[in-house]
Amino acid sequence: MSGSVANCSPLERVLLTDGVGRTLFEEYAAHRATPRGKEETGWMLLGLRDQREAIALATLPAGTRADRSATHVVFNSLAQAVGSRIVRQSDRRLTILGVVHTHPGTLRHPSDGDLRGDRVWVQRLRGQEGVFGIGTADAHGPSLYALQPRPNVQSLGELQFSWYALGQGESAYRPLPVAVTLGPDLARPLHAAWPTLEEHAERIERLYQQLARLRIEVVDGSPAGLLLLVPLAGEGQAIRVLLAGKAVRYFLERDGELLEAGQHDELVDRGVYRLLAELAQQAS
Repeated sequence: MSGSVANCSPLERVLLTDGVGRTLFEEYAAHRATPRGKEETGWMLLGLRDQREAIALATLPAGTRADRSATHVVFNSLAQAVGSRIVRQSDRRLTILGVVHTHPGTLRHPSDGDLRGDRVWVQRLRGQEGVFGIGTADAHGPSLYALQPRPNVQSLGELQFSWYALGQGESAYRPLPVAVTLGPDLARPLHAAWPTLEEHAERIERLYQQLARLRIEVVDGSPAGLLLLVPLAGEGQAIRVLLAGKAVRYFLERDGELLEAGQHDELVDRGVYRLLAELAQQAS
């Protein structure tokens, strides 16, 4: 895999794992079934940028707090930044490849408004080129399996995704052939915990910036939550913070034993630092 702009040629295709493909079609269908189903929605794509292709390995949803209507969607960028950090814990090579968003009508191509923003944004991407998918609900294919009526188009039932690339300095998108391979959507477990992530995103981001060894795991439940792990000095010593919706619970791990801490701060970054201060005081 190439990690430098100099080694990247113009994209010749985007390769989706079947996990990523399932996420896009399933979550698009689920979105359309909600009261806000006529509004736009979308996903950020993470993956690997090879010399001539992009391999999409993870999707980050626009979020329940995204600014969206029937004519636009503005992603919850802070939540996606935190989500990206969590996913990249498994592989630091993962990078932003592009975005996918839907159009309520029959516009299967990025709009003029999309182009104005994307021409600036792609300069920040590896290879200075992005992958862009447009979802519409105007296809007429079978619902039991997906078709590929054109090299850059996938359809399943009424749902369709059309794929494009845009590089720095280009005045128009170009159709980008799409292919599918076996593999997961590395971010799919995180989707269930996305409301919790959005609730605490600002505070988690501060902890990520200040605590180099912070790790976060997804915890099953209702609602699904996040477990923050802050290693302490000494083997088997750590702070664990369980986030579920607005609820925050603090624990101390000592030699394999887990004890709930007497800390009840709803602001998770402040709570962690208060607990660290208490532990430092005890040690002194």
